[in-house]
Amino acid sequence: MSSVGISKIESIEKRIRACDYLCVAQLYLRNNFLLEHPLSFDDIKPRLLGHWGTCHGINVAYANLMAYFGDDPNFSFVLGPGHGFPALQANLFIDGELEKVDRQATRDLNGIRYICGKFSWPDGFPSHASPATPTVITEGGELGYALANAYGVALGHPEKTIAVLIGDGELETATALASLNLRDLLDGAKNGRVLPMLHLNGYKISAPSIYARRGERELNEMLRGFGFTPVIIDGDSADAFQAALSQEIDAPFYIMKTEKGETGPNRGYLAHQIPLKEPAYNHAELSQLESWLKSYDFMELFDKERGFLI
Repeated sequence: MSSVGISKIESIEKRIRACDYLCVAQLYLRNNFLLEHPLSFDDIKPRLLGHWGTCHGINVAYANLMAYFGDDPNFSFVLGPGHGFPALQANLFIDGELEKVDRQATRDLNGIRYICGKFSWPDGFPSHASPATPTVITEGGELGYALANAYGVALGHPEKTIAVLIGDGELETATALASLNLRDLLDGAKNGRVLPMLHLNGYKISAPSIYARRGERELNEMLRGFGFTPVIIDGDSADAFQAALSQEIDAPFYIMKTEKGETGPNRGYLAHQIPLKEPAYNHAELSQLESWLKSYDFMELFDKERGFLI
């Protein structure tokens, strides 16, 4: 039995599946959003643009953090790898946050049709997080600023808790590395609490990330040198994630290890952007895409009449 309750763990896992499905749908589909008939070439967008590789990890982090901190009105989430925007948008859509600023993003089939049809489309939603998105303050391509932004939110607000997800390629930037020093500057009763989380998925756009190739001890000692206590979350187990969050640690630095492209058709840097590039005219890839979408059993999580069942 889970240490935090079976129902809570099941709820987290269902949310991740739903968001993973919506990520893939945003990237690929222009019709047939509930797979009510076999996929055809006409169901696929003619131009595929976006990033899949980091999405599952973002969904894992977001679902677990919201399950743990979601009842706290002073909790905030900062996303570093903004190119994983389909994941952020899926979560904001399910929570109803997107509908608050865009009335067409209703939490029903019409809303699914809207966010998928408008994703990475002229006069629609960009492929990266942008200031038009609720709570987003920077363009998603500006890697490196997430940790500094999180500390900025905490400055002078002792009531706040800010979790910040940092890409492993992002941590290689000078800005991100320099921001690790901010823990010392803001460590005081007058400021809020920042919870950094490194998404260690192994690869950047076309090459391995440095920190994924370093030994665990070397990475941990670097973080300890900045005053943090490393906490490893190995894999996407909700039970393990909740257990890590429940540890009473003064200055935790979470390291979430998931494969790049996990739950998709391939892994590593090949999954960074669009894993299946020809489903609009390649029968084999169209079949792969259909199997990929079906693997999430989305219709167990969404009812055409009642909406989301999670």
